[in-house]
Amino acid sequence: MRPIVAVVGGSECTSAEAGLAEELGRRLAQGGAVVVCGGLTGVMEAVAQGVRGSGGLTIGILPGNDARDANRFIDVPLATGMGEMRNALIVRVAGAIVAIGGGTGTLSEIALALRIGTPVVGLHDNFAGVTELPRVADAAAAAAWALAAASNKAAMKGL
Repeated sequence: MRPIVAVVGGSECTSAEAGLAEELGRRLAQGGAVVVCGGLTGVMEAVAQGVRGSGGLTIGILPGNDARDANRFIDVPLATGMGEMRNALIVRVAGAIVAIGGGTGTLSEIALALRIGTPVVGLHDNFAGVTELPRVADAAAAAAWALAAASNKAAMKGL
């Protein structure tokens, strides 16, 4: 079974965050992961672009009712009509989560993940001093961490 890794971050991001997200997407795809995100712009689009460029699979869990709102790099757009409540779906389906940059929506995803026991790592996230997370310095370390955590979580569930 392929590991499922969610990447969360802002719908607006810096060029540095976009670069990290795209590289992370490439590395996760090369590691065999299915990558889940919110399916829109910013970090979500950059990670999906990296995944697609390396032949991986992207799933976008969208807040609205129209699958056509997904960015062009999403392979499987899931229109939920749930608004921000879709954040719970993103973190629930993932075996591990990488947070890049982000604002209050990203913080809510981190909080939900920690609450349900889904492992989260920060990669240049905006929440140092706000919440305790393991943090890594680059996309290679984030991908390795997430792939290992997602595999361990799946093994613990007997999958």
